[in-house]
Amino acid sequence: MNKKFIVIEGVIGAGKTTLSNILANYYNAELILEEVETNPFLSNFYKDRKGYAFQTQIYFLLSRFKQMTKYRQLNLFNSMIISDYLFDKDYIFAEINLDENEFSMYKTIYSLMKSQITNPDLVIYLQSSLDTLTKHIKKRGRTFESNINADYLQVLIEKYNEFFFRYKSSPLLIINIDKIDFLQDNFDFKYFIKEIETDFSGKKFLSF
Repeated sequence: MNKKFIVIEGVIGAGKTTLSNILANYYNAELILEEVETNPFLSNFYKDRKGYAFQTQIYFLLSRFKQMTKYRQLNLFNSMIISDYLFDKDYIFAEINLDENEFSMYKTIYSLMKSQITNPDLVIYLQSSLDTLTKHIKKRGRTFESNINADYLQVLIEKYNEFFFRYKSSPLLIINIDKIDFLQDNFDFKYFIKEIETDFSGKKFLSF
């Protein structure tokens, strides 16, 4: 297969990490996992979004940039890299959470970094409803996520859908995961792999 860099994306709780681990194991690929729990501002952010938005966002931006530039070099030697986030998505959160002055500063930093990031060969977008995300978040029981507001999640869902409606940088495979559990029989893994390995351009919707 000629796809060396595959990204899994979706709103908080969509199952990005689970699917990324499954694919990395299947392809024996290098795995990039977003460093969520290391962000020292995140817990306070969910309690006070306005007060901690800028610190939280910049930490994530720097962390994601450091990871992506590191694995860009490895991409020359490994058969495949699987990531559970797209660097571009950082901009979605910044646009929602930062005030005008903060966002202006953020955009300057982001633009400099974005120019050094390699586009994926394939992006898989896990599209989901608020009910599904809420159930997943509750089930995994991360303490710092207990204060996530349903209204905030709904805004993220809408912004993600808008972003991927316009996204053209890589082939995009869209999967609605409301009735899918990646670890259960209702997920046809062989069919999924076949679709991943099929070359296409633009957007493709995959149903199970």
